Amino acid sequence: MATIKDVAKLAGVAVSTASIALNGDNKVSPSTRRKVVEAARQLNYQKNGFAMDLKRSQTKTIALILSDLSGPYYSELIRSVQEVTLSKGYDLIACSSVGGRDSTAVKFLREKRVDGAIILAHNITDEDILDAAREGFPIVVLDRVLQGEFIIQVLVDGVQGGYEAADYLIRDGHRSIAYISGPPTSYDNRQRYCGFRKALEEHGIPEMPKWNLSGGFQQEGGYQATKMLIMQGDLPTAVFYANDEMALGGLKAFAEAGIRVPDDVSVIGYDDIQLAEYTQPALTTIRQPKYEAGALSAHLLFQCVERHAVDNKDYKLSVELVERGSCRKVD
Repeated sequence: MATIKDVAKLAGVAVSTASIALNGDNKVSPSTRRKVVEAARQLNYQKNGFAMDLKRSQTKTIALILSDLSGPYYSELIRSVQEVTLSKGYDLIACSSVGGRDSTAVKFLREKRVDGAIILAHNITDEDILDAAREGFPIVVLDRVLQGEFIIQVLVDGVQGGYEAADYLIRDGHRSIAYISGPPTSYDNRQRYCGFRKALEEHGIPEMPKWNLSGGFQQEGGYQATKMLIMQGDLPTAVFYANDEMALGGLKAFAEAGIRVPDDVSVIGYDDIQLAEYTQPALTTIRQPKYEAGALSAHLLFQCVERHAVDNKDYKLSVELVERGSCRKVD
């Protein structure tokens, strides 16, 4: 088994430098870190972690790394991954990536404290994922385009979803449509916005910058963005929220301002979280295959962990429109 000395020798650096680089410390230059990481990859070096301390070859544990553990979207995803994990006799650790490179989640990746990982976290870099994935430590990435020998990607067709949401509103006669976005670094947000713009362009409808506001995929963000929309004094006839949590915040802001949904403004969300059908009015939305994406990711990960061949490493799931009561046709 390769040691840190072997890695340092191959990379042409001191042992202390190699150790610092593998810990992700910024005290070494990016070029030095790349040399050390590449040397570690070539030697299949694995840093001593909890699992190795216990002198076990496997931890019988996988990690699910998410940007946020608290939202309703994530709870269904966790449930689906957990069901597959328990059926395999493994344990599941769900951890947040808050803190980015300094987070516990990234530490898990670097030190291989689990047998594999599923990642849905835009604040973990491609570089960190590529550095971590290797034989014996497969990674499944959700909603991220990233290719590697030991990486599988599971995508949901966000462009289709964004397009269907906007096209639905346009077919109902809407010509002034606002877009409340998620974080600009989010792959999901970029895909949904791309679909939204595509629908507008196909119907010859100009996009209005004043109606493009950020809500950060948070309920409070959707509430504040909607208040901003209202304060501008020129409401669109419809609003597309890039996720349901922001739409919930939007419904609250409209209600507080005495603006009726859908009589005065139509609202469409994205995700189809459980709360969507209990709002007043019930929320029209784009349904994401949350459970299916989580279960598929776990199933693929275990195929890799158990050293079975996985021929296809690129999966794309479809979305569907769910019509409820928050949109209406306009003349």
